[in-house]
Amino acid sequence: MLDKLFFYLDFPFVRYAIIVGTLISLCSSLLGITLVLKRYSYIGDGLSHVAFGALAIAAVLKVTNNMFIILPVTIAVAILLLCGSKDSRSGIQIKGDAAIAMVSAGALAIGYLLMNIFSSSANVAGDVCTTLFGSMSILTLKPTDVYLCVILSAIVLVTFALFYHKIFAITFDENFTRATGVNVNAFNLLIAIIIAAIIVLAMNLVGALLVSALVVFPALSAMRVFKSFFTVTVAAAVISIVCSLTGIIIAILAGTPVGSTIVAADIVAFFICYTTSFIRCRRA
Repeated sequence: MLDKLFFYLDFPFVRYAIIVGTLISLCSSLLGITLVLKRYSYIGDGLSHVAFGALAIAAVLKVTNNMFIILPVTIAVAILLLCGSKDSRSGIQIKGDAAIAMVSAGALAIGYLLMNIFSSSANVAGDVCTTLFGSMSILTLKPTDVYLCVILSAIVLVTFALFYHKIFAITFDENFTRATGVNVNAFNLLIAIIIAAIIVLAMNLVGALLVSALVVFPALSAMRVFKSFFTVTVAAAVISIVCSLTGIIIAILAGTPVGSTIVAADIVAFFICYTTSFIRCRRA
């Protein structure tokens, strides 16, 4: 098995997949903790459906690089969900969970409708299934895709490191943070943009329907074992990277779908952490 693995590692596309998978998992885990604690765990799923709808629009318009449509649309919706729903001045305000549910179902339906009406492929069902659940497309990445992922991931990591303390404060108490003079709205906007970028990148790795697993599972796993924000952040990053690498390697060796295999690894990690926490509580 090791010989087979080293044989595959000689191919550039396998190395590209490992690099991209590691970076996406790392970035997803960092923001996942904030989303879980702020009760926005489902936003990853909603934004991935928006990205799917934007992908369908890009396909209809025959845009060569669909990132020019997918990324701006997803960022705009993320801003509306994270920032717009907090505006209590409007009498028609829609709460976060309801807004996410509306956007999620609406974007998914519109995207599927457009792909059927303006289909340029003989296998629409197969294309939709590939986009929603992921496929081996992570193993067909081009160098330009890798460069884009590296650049966006670097921006996310640097931003998180620079504003770590502000993100920490906003995560736990927005009102107190605002009272200390911090521009909470600006940082919520920043978080929304980062989340949207991560979701768009992660679609190539696990598919639109499984993106939220990359965001939620590592954070929940780390919270079972550790308590402080910093240790949970570090643990979530490590768990996410290990599960991503494990999933990609198993998918390459066994020929299973990459996205589903990574999520399965995340589920195993969660149960290990949950069992560890349970045993610790019983002994205490």
